[in-house]
Amino acid sequence: MELHFWKLHGNGNDFIVIDEYQREVIPGEMKAQFAGLYCDRRFGIGGDGVLYLAKSAVADLGMRLFQPDESEAEMCGNGIRCFAKYAFDSGYVGKTCSIETMAGIIRVEVAYEDDTFQAAIDMPEPRFDRVDIPATGNGDYKETIAGFEVYAVNTGVPHAVIFSKDIASIDLPGFAPGIRHHPSFPKGANVNFVEISGEDTIKIRTFERGVEGETLSCGTGATAAAAVAFRQGLVKNHVFVDTEGGPLEVTFGGRVILKGPAVTVFGGQILF
Repeated sequence: MELHFWKLHGNGNDFIVIDEYQREVIPGEMKAQFAGLYCDRRFGIGGDGVLYLAKSAVADLGMRLFQPDESEAEMCGNGIRCFAKYAFDSGYVGKTCSIETMAGIIRVEVAYEDDTFQAAIDMPEPRFDRVDIPATGNGDYKETIAGFEVYAVNTGVPHAVIFSKDIASIDLPGFAPGIRHHPSFPKGANVNFVEISGEDTIKIRTFERGVEGETLSCGTGATAAAAVAFRQGLVKNHVFVDTEGGPLEVTFGGRVILKGPAVTVFGGQILF
């Protein structure tokens, strides 16, 4: 038996794509296990998750994302760009499309700019109403965890945002797990350390739930960090986000738009 797959990345946040448009390839009860096996970078293909592409009754396509720890994530900003690139290149969608996720229907506009694939995603409206986190007088949800002032925001998945003057010096593997598993986040959280570089630029490092380590980029994390910074008046409404894997852009104004690239790395076959 042969199973075809494709490998794509968005700013180094990499994914395995399994095309199930015509038929289910990996049975539902095995999708999580498949991700656990093949996301392994030494004994598998390697990736921060597996994206399953299928038809949808309510959108142009349906996307499911399973992570290396075999958990299923609600959505992923970088993953959706990779998903949209594969779908567009395969002729499943045009330059605009809708994608059904556990976080709702996400609308995407795609284009090739100077031979580089770019996707602009209508992100879920950031929510600052996480349970168990007390609101301060200005309406921002934050508390002190492990000595850090932590802002909670949900941009499709839960995030913790911490501002720092020097994110390069932060011991992310040391500090992030305690925040990621803190009781204030019943479903866990991605942990983002953020440095304000200017009125329209921030830097970010992200420890991702499900990957259980630092990733080179996180689209929902970039959106979450920019949303908190914008809400606090630290940046303007168009924010350039420097991730370890490259730049992203987040724009606020009626809609929340995340824009960035996606790259196809290779395709292959798994032989059973």
